[in-house]
Amino acid sequence: MMQAPEADALFDDWHETAIRVRYAETDRMGVVYHANYLVWFEIGRTEFCRARGFAYKDMEENERAFLVVAESYCRYKAPANYDDELIIRTHVTELRRRSVRFGYEVIRAEDGVVIAEGETGHVVTDNAGHVISMPESYRQALSAPPLAPKESER
Repeated sequence: MMQAPEADALFDDWHETAIRVRYAETDRMGVVYHANYLVWFEIGRTEFCRARGFAYKDMEENERAFLVVAESYCRYKAPANYDDELIIRTHVTELRRRSVRFGYEVIRAEDGVVIAEGETGHVVTDNAGHVISMPESYRQALSAPPLAPKESER
């Protein structure tokens, strides 16, 4: 099935979030423990949504709709170490009626090396865990370009 040109533009719209590796995220050798990448993916996903004008909490409280992680994947390409500054790049790779998929890149800011890449797949459920359609306003927000930052955020 061919994607519409607008869909291609959506998939190319990356959001970047900067983080710094904390000591607690590393192992005895000072290398980031693998499970932390999934936490960083969540940070990227959360900030991607905020940049489009909503928080997960809004969707949960206002629509009783929840984005449940159904699958996750991470490929580790190079180590991250304590105090490294990292850029978490996040974008939507698939947006369907009842699901959404996000793609990620974790980049070491100092040298631009992609140290990890991955994806998470989410289904939309109600508070009882039944799969439902994504509320249209949130579907539109996910497919929209980021909002301009407010004066207080500049």
